[in-house]
Amino acid sequence: MMPPVVETSVFKPVPGGLRLHGWLLATWFAASFGVVFFARDLQMIVGSWPLGYWFAAQGSVFVFIAIVAVFAWVANRRDGEMPTGDAAYGAYKQRLHRKFATYVVCLLLFLLALALAEQWGLKKTWVGAIFLFATVGLYAVIGIYGRTSDAAEYYVAGRSIPAVYNGMATAADWMSAASFISMAGGLYLQGFSGTQSQPGGLVYVLGWTGGFCLVALLVAPYLRRLGLYTIPDYFGARFGGRWPRMIAAFAAVLCSFTYVVAQIYGVGLITSRLTGVQFEIGILLGLGGVLVCSFLGGMRAVTWTQVTQYVVLILAFLIPVSWLAYKQLGNPLAPFVYGQQLQKITALEQQLVNSPAELQVINEYARRARDYQLKLQNVDASLESERHAMREKIRSLNERHADESVIVAARRELAALPRDSVSAREHWTHAMQDNLDRAQPLGGMPPHAKPFAGDPQGSISEQQTFEVSRRNFLALMFCLMVGTAGLPHLLTRFYTTRTVAEARTSVAWSLFFIALLYLAAPALAVLVKFEVMSHLVGQNFDSLPPWIAQWAKVDPTLISVSDVNGDHILQFAELKMGADIVMLATPELGGMPYVVSGLVAAGGLAAALSTADGLLLTIGNALGHDLFFQGESNQAGAVRKVMLSKFALLVVALAAAYVAAQRPADILYLVSASFSLAGAAFVPVMVLGIFWTRTTRKAAVAGMLSGLGLTIYYMLVNATQVRAALGLSGTGLWFGIQPVSSGVFGVFAGVLVTVLVTLLSRPQALPTDLVRRPVYDGI
Repeated sequence: MMPPVVETSVFKPVPGGLRLHGWLLATWFAASFGVVFFARDLQMIVGSWPLGYWFAAQGSVFVFIAIVAVFAWVANRRDGEMPTGDAAYGAYKQRLHRKFATYVVCLLLFLLALALAEQWGLKKTWVGAIFLFATVGLYAVIGIYGRTSDAAEYYVAGRSIPAVYNGMATAADWMSAASFISMAGGLYLQGFSGTQSQPGGLVYVLGWTGGFCLVALLVAPYLRRLGLYTIPDYFGARFGGRWPRMIAAFAAVLCSFTYVVAQIYGVGLITSRLTGVQFEIGILLGLGGVLVCSFLGGMRAVTWTQVTQYVVLILAFLIPVSWLAYKQLGNPLAPFVYGQQLQKITALEQQLVNSPAELQVINEYARRARDYQLKLQNVDASLESERHAMREKIRSLNERHADESVIVAARRELAALPRDSVSAREHWTHAMQDNLDRAQPLGGMPPHAKPFAGDPQGSISEQQTFEVSRRNFLALMFCLMVGTAGLPHLLTRFYTTRTVAEARTSVAWSLFFIALLYLAAPALAVLVKFEVMSHLVGQNFDSLPPWIAQWAKVDPTLISVSDVNGDHILQFAELKMGADIVMLATPELGGMPYVVSGLVAAGGLAAALSTADGLLLTIGNALGHDLFFQGESNQAGAVRKVMLSKFALLVVALAAAYVAAQRPADILYLVSASFSLAGAAFVPVMVLGIFWTRTTRKAAVAGMLSGLGLTIYYMLVNATQVRAALGLSGTGLWFGIQPVSSGVFGVFAGVLVTVLVTLLSRPQALPTDLVRRPVYDGI
C-alpha cells in the first residue's frame, strides 16, 4: 500500500485555463462534427483512401488522442502536479510492471501451447472448453484474491491504481460486447453511415472515441479532486439534500441495467458457441465469472481483472484482423493498408447491383413482400386460409402414405402459424418489412464508402433523404459523445487513481488503448466484406463451409442462407448476417486455425465480462451506497453499506440474466440507448455544477428530471408496441431523429431547464463539506 499524498484544494469551477479548454473543444468540434457535416464533399482519393472516410475512420481518432494528451500534459504542468519521483510509489509501479510482463508472456505461451496441441490432434471442443475455463478461472482467482469489505478498497480500489493500468482497466470496461462483437459487424452492414432510418457505421468510432475528450476536459479531473466514491455521491455533495443523489442513483441504475443486459446476452452467445451448451446455460456459466469478481472484491478485484481481460480482448481482435490483412494484402498492419480494399469493394458492389442472378433474388423478395401485404389486408381470412391449406396438405400426405419425416415437418409448419389475428398481423408485418428491406440492391446494405443516404444534388426526395440521414448521424454521434461523459461505470474508474494529475493522464492512456481496437474495427469490416464478396458468394450451397450451419444453430438471427432463386449458388442477397456474427466468425471465414476462433470467443467473453463487472458494481453501489445513504449519518456503517452493495449486485445480476435470456434487441441498439439516457440524466447538471458555482439544488433536480424524462418519453412514444397500444398513427419523430438518439433532446432540455431555474432561484451557497476536499485521500 502507498502512503497518502495529501493535497487540499478549494472547490472552484476551474482555476483558470479556460482558454485551453476553448481551443481544444473547438478542435474537437471541427474534427468530429465539422468533418462529418462535409463528408460527402471530401470524396477525393488520397493514397487509396477516400479522404472523408479516412478522416472519419482514423484521422479524427488521432486528433482526439492528441487533444486528451495535450490537455493532460499542459494542465498537469500548470497545476504543478507533474510526477514528483516518489520512491515508494515508483517501486510499487515497478512491481506491477514485472507482474504484468510475466502475465503477458504466460498468456502468449498458453496460446502457443494450445496451437501446438491443435496441430497434434486436440479436438476443437476441447480447445473451446480450455479457453473458457482457463480465462474465467483466472478472473475468478483474481476476484477471490482481491476480496475485501473495506469501503475504500471496494468502491475505488483504495485510490492506488497507476494511470497506465487504470487506462487498461478503463479500456476493458469501455470496450464492451458492443465494441468487440457488434461494432465491426455494424460497420460491415452499415458502411460509412448506415441508412436513413438506422444511423450507424463510423458514428460509433467517432462517438465512442470523441466522447473521451469531454471526459478529460469537462468531467474526470474535477470529480477526482473531490475524493468521492460514486457518481451519485457528486450530486449529493455538490448540491446537498437527498433528491439530487436519489435521482442520480435511479438514473445510474436505469442506464447501467440497459447496458448490462447487452453484455450478458453477449456472454451467453459466446459461451454457448464455445461449449455447445444451450444459450441460457451459457448465460449462467458466464455470469458466475462476473459475480466472483464484482461480488467478492469490488473495484479492487474488478480493476485487476479488467487489466488481464484487456490483454486477452486486444490480442483476440488484432490477431484475426492482422491475419486477414496479411492474407489479402501481404501486410499485417491492417488499419494502414485496408484502403486498397475499399476501392475493390466499390467495384464488387457495382458488379452485384448489375448481376442478373442478384436481380432474380431481389424480385423474389419483392414478390414475397407483396404476398404479405395482401395477407395483411384481411388478416383473419388469410390466417384461416393458411390453416385450411396446411390441413389439406397434411391430409394429402397421409393419404399418399408419405414419409413420416415429411408429415412431421408439415405438422410443425401448421403449429408454427400465428395463433391469433393479433400475432399474425405482427408476424406478417415484420416479415413484409424484412422482405422489403432485402428487396433492395446489396440486400438493403448501403454502399460501403458512401457517406449518408440520398443525394444532395438529386431530386427533392433524395435531398430530403440525405438531410435526414446526415441529421441522424450527427444526432447519434452527439448522444454517444455526451453519453460517454455521463456513464457512471466509466467515470467511477477515474476515482481510483492516486492524484488528479494521474486521473488526467489515465484518460489519455484509456483513449490510446481503446483506439488500438477502434482503428482496427473498420479495417476488419472492410476485409471481411471483401472476403465474403470475393470468395463466399458464388459457392454452391452444397459446398458452403460448416461454420455457417454451426452459428445458425446457436441463434438463427446471427446468420442465415436460403436458395431464393433456386440456382443452388449463393448470391450476396441470399446471405443474411447479423452484426454480432461478423467478428466471431472471422477466424473461420478467413480459414484460420481453430485456436484463433477460441481466442476470439475468449476475447469477446472478456469484453462482455469486463463491462458487466463494472456495470453491476455501479448498480450495486447505487442501490446499496447511494439509495441507502442517509445524509452524513453513520446509520449503515461502512461495512454494512458494502454488504448492501454486494446483495444489490447479486439481485440485479440475476434480473439482468433473466432479461438477456429473452434475447432482446441487438447489442448495439441496447448500448446506444443507454448512452442517450446517461447523457441526458447526468451531463448537463454535472458540467454546469462543475463550471458554474451558482447552479442550485432546485435547478439540478429540475434539469435531471426534465432531461431524463424527455429522453424516456421520446423512446417510448416511438416504440412500435406503445404506438399500437395507444392507437397512435403516423410517425412521432421530431425532425426525423430516430428514438435511439433521443438524448439529443434530453441534453438540451436539461441544460435549458437547469439554467432557467438557476436564474430564477435564490443563490445557494456550496455545502460546507465541499469547500475543502483532499485531492488524494490515501489508503
